[in-house]
Amino acid sequence: MRRHLVPTALLPVVLLLGACGGNSAAGAGSDVDGKGSLTLDVGDQKGGIGGVGNTPPVFAAGAGSRIKVVAAWHGTSDGDAVLVPDGSKLTDPRQLRGKSVAVAQGSSAHYQLVASLKAAGLGIGDVKVKYLQPADALAAFTAGKVDAWAVWDPYTSQVLRSGRGRILTTGKGVTNGLSFQVASPSALADPRKAAAVKDYLARLRRATAWVYGHQKEWAEVWAKDTGLPYEVALASVRRTNASRVAVAVDRPLVASEQQIADAFTALRLIPGKVDFARFVDTRYNGDLPASTSAPRAVRGS
Repeated sequence: MRRHLVPTALLPVVLLLGACGGNSAAGAGSDVDGKGSLTLDVGDQKGGIGGVGNTPPVFAAGAGSRIKVVAAWHGTSDGDAVLVPDGSKLTDPRQLRGKSVAVAQGSSAHYQLVASLKAAGLGIGDVKVKYLQPADALAAFTAGKVDAWAVWDPYTSQVLRSGRGRILTTGKGVTNGLSFQVASPSALADPRKAAAVKDYLARLRRATAWVYGHQKEWAEVWAKDTGLPYEVALASVRRTNASRVAVAVDRPLVASEQQIADAFTALRLIPGKVDFARFVDTRYNGDLPASTSAPRAVRGS
């Protein structure tokens, strides 16, 4: 099967980690070229640079990883979806009881599945969870080996544009719509690297805002870089990417992420209590708007 979508890559540009889904780990490095310049390294899904979703930092914190959330964006959760095959008889999330659902463990889709089931009066134990990374989940979904697939854009747009599936439910109203950039504490402790991170985040925020008014241009570049069909890239940009607004890493944001952490602790998917406030760095907030426009996360069962 031809794979159009985002293998993991390392971008030799900046310090931060970015990934929309799971399997993310913060890392950073720097080299001085002898002329006084500083190079920061960024890990990212190829072509993404949208940061991590709302759940990977929670799992990283639960694993004791040395990370700090340094920037946040609030956007729509319309691209976070539970998909079913086009010929499926499922029409309501409540019908997922006893069904198999593919999801990437520790991804934003993982919590979206938990929250959507909670909203439907179900728990994660009421479905047969199949932990699969997106490429394998796509193959299983296409072959009819799972009844549903919880995933994020651009995978959502890829399935919809191909006519192989439809949306059963989305994260709208049940997840907080947040995504983050994450850095290593050791880099943030270095004044030169910390200053470079500030410059990088300012550029990234401008670039993210630029997408809103240049959706076709961004989709063209994204499609070329990733191999996504242009129509898929554009659909994803319109549904998800163009909605992101930079917000402050503030107390309401921490509280919303704490609910996600507590939900996974209650489900015993995180081994113990996570104090999410210990994993944020607010020095780059500047005059950004508060995150209070982000809806509160739904506590899992």
